[in-house]
Amino acid sequence: MPTSLPVPIQFELPEGWRAEPPDAVGAPGAAFVARHPQPDAGFTANITIDGEYRPDPATLPEIARESVEHLRASGTSVEVVGGREIGSVDAPGLTQTLAVSALVGGVHRELVQSQVYLSMLDVDDPRKRAVIRLILTATASQHPYVLGDFQGFVRTVRPDSGPAA
Repeated sequence: MPTSLPVPIQFELPEGWRAEPPDAVGAPGAAFVARHPQPDAGFTANITIDGEYRPDPATLPEIARESVEHLRASGTSVEVVGGREIGSVDAPGLTQTLAVSALVGGVHRELVQSQVYLSMLDVDDPRKRAVIRLILTATASQHPYVLGDFQGFVRTVRPDSGPAA
């Protein structure tokens, strides 16, 4: 069953990408999944979104390390190949790039994940912090071609303030 995000967000999908039900594509923990129209060697690049409330004092780098450890605990080989803090004091974020070697659908795959972590504070209660994670997963050969789509997608993500007045 797909999860819901702790805070509502708005975004625009890159041209050609299709939203898919998370359960139907094997991503039951995701709140949202979109897939690229052109598979590469039988693997379809995808963008997933998930998130959770994080009232603890964990920093975004610590939360990103938790994600890596979670992947490793599933038996996946993971190497962090890049990362940096982004955003501002009021809207902090972090990017992380992972080289992932995994068994997907019975086939060994060399994948790249580009992850973006966005920290969002509740406007009514700043002690309530949500962290939204945006993830692009693609084959190592297709990643350079879909990364621009993902970067454009990330630029469109913003809190959803509800219906326009």
